[in-house]
Amino acid sequence: WLHPSIARLPERWAAREDPLPHPGAGGTLALVDDRGRALDAAHRSAMAFLGTLDERPVWPRATLDDMLVTFGGPLQDEGLDPVEVVEQMAVGADPGLVGIPGGRFFGFVIGGTLPAALAADWLVSAWDQNSGSAMLTPTTVALERIAGRWMLDLLGLPQTASVGFVTGGQIANFTCLATARHAVLARAGWDLAERGLRSAPAVRFVVGADRHGSIDRAARFLGVGRAEIVVVDADDQGRMRPEALERTLEQGEGPLIVCLQAGEVHTGAFDDLAALIPIAHRNGAWVHVDGAFGLWAAASPALQHLTAGLEAADSWATDAHKTLNVPYDCGMAIVRDPADSIAAFRTGGDYLVYTGLDPWDVTPELSRRARGVPAWAALRSLGRSGVAALIDRLHEHAVAMADGLAAIDGVEVVNDVVYTQVMFRLGTDDETRALGAALLAEGTAVVTGAEWRGHATQRCSMSSWATTPEDVERTLAAIRSLVPA
Repeated sequence: WLHPSIARLPERWAAREDPLPHPGAGGTLALVDDRGRALDAAHRSAMAFLGTLDERPVWPRATLDDMLVTFGGPLQDEGLDPVEVVEQMAVGADPGLVGIPGGRFFGFVIGGTLPAALAADWLVSAWDQNSGSAMLTPTTVALERIAGRWMLDLLGLPQTASVGFVTGGQIANFTCLATARHAVLARAGWDLAERGLRSAPAVRFVVGADRHGSIDRAARFLGVGRAEIVVVDADDQGRMRPEALERTLEQGEGPLIVCLQAGEVHTGAFDDLAALIPIAHRNGAWVHVDGAFGLWAAASPALQHLTAGLEAADSWATDAHKTLNVPYDCGMAIVRDPADSIAAFRTGGDYLVYTGLDPWDVTPELSRRARGVPAWAALRSLGRSGVAALIDRLHEHAVAMADGLAAIDGVEVVNDVVYTQVMFRLGTDDETRALGAALLAEGTAVVTGAEWRGHATQRCSMSSWATTPEDVERTLAAIRSLVPA
């Protein structure tokens, strides 16, 4: 599949009148001109792609093997004009692109990109600032720091917390849990940085039965194996049971980390943070909350009851490319006491200059792009009321989708729709999986398969600012046409 507006790009560009010189024609001026010509080509390509979103199939029409053929072959001996490179890439890429920026991508939990955030991300690349150091890049560090403060305010978290901008929810969880491990061992009298893990006290790692897989993966990165993870029972929506946590914590001792959840990835359910966090703290635990997409419910007056008690935790992870709708990549690792972050992550090097709290003090990275700048732009463009309205709108779309699905004969909505997630199924696992495959092939929308309590489901995640009521209706119409009579 190649949309006509994309297919016509090479002929349109070949016919343009372009006064800018060819690469190499004029020293420094040519370099500046090459940038302008390449950026103009990229802008035209981007606008052409965005212009196809309403009508193109949402799922890609080419495979990985197709794309390897398109872009592969031996590397040529001579370089190409940057404009030609951009044009080739844009045209070749189109069949393998997913309509994620549009309004009918409901797969996984992947948001779209707000206009201001997209434009800011282009500037981040043009500025090309190494944003690990406040001394080296004061502008981008200031923008990120302010974005972090705004987020803390919106989410009702301590204003003194550290906010580290990382690649996504996975590394946000890892960063917070690495900080937690260092801190609970220090409380037990063990200096991890000096003495390492070999003879350290065993850290109890307690999680809910329906935690996200990124928690187990982060634990593995930290040297905690599956057999060492302590699992607490959850209810039918995936919420950790407070009485089960109480019983579990009474049975052990030593350094303790408890992982809770704001937004179960299938059901959207929230752990009872107001009940669970005090139980964990009474037992001396560090409490971490994985809120990759659910933490943002705290910014909505209508939905903040879901996160009651959130502010009492010790660390929080979230992901701005989901609910806040900024470009990949932009996760946030938030830690109550910045001293704990510094103790876990501050680096060495006599050539480095420290300003008190640098970005490299609170994450595993030194060099990195200024990924928090688009978050600043998104928040500035929305304002407090706009953030709340965005979150409320996502929830309203989820409710409308669930109501529409429930009205289709043979379709069962599996979860209580309290936030942005909708799970549904047909009568059998095979029928449910076949429906998902048929919807992807049909092209109107994307939902993705999952397993819940031993049965196949299809999962619809409302995550994009671009989704409209019409998108919901178009998706429901497509599903109605595909459900067996």
